[in-house]
Amino acid sequence: VQLQASGGGLVQARGSLRLSCAASGRTMSSYTMGWFRQAAGEEREFVAGIRWSGGYTNFADSVKGRFTISRDNAQNTMYLQMNSLKPEDTAVYYCAAGNPIISTFTLPSAYKNWGQGTQVTVSS
Repeated sequence: VQLQASGGGLVQARGSLRLSCAASGRTMSSYTMGWFRQAAGEEREFVAGIRWSGGYTNFADSVKGRFTISRDNAQNTMYLQMNSLKPEDTAVYYCAAGNPIISTFTLPSAYKNWGQGTQVTVSS
């Protein structure tokens, strides 16, 4: 499955952005989908994930209560709604697809397919 992330941009603190991840080549309905981010000079970190059915979601503590994740399997698209953005949310955001077990849900190595990344910059 090929993934394409979009929706990034420059936003002021406390603003909102909605990222999209479009899948092609294969239906994403059988995959767990995740969002990761990587700030300059930092390692890639887990942001949010959603099981194929949408019935299970997980969020990094740093974004809980501010970000929501959703998917539309019929449209082969996943979304990340980001509210109350902070300057520390600035990073390149990547979407990913895989079949991690619960214990590896937050690990980048558990996801096989990656999109190209979209830059999110939050100004203070």
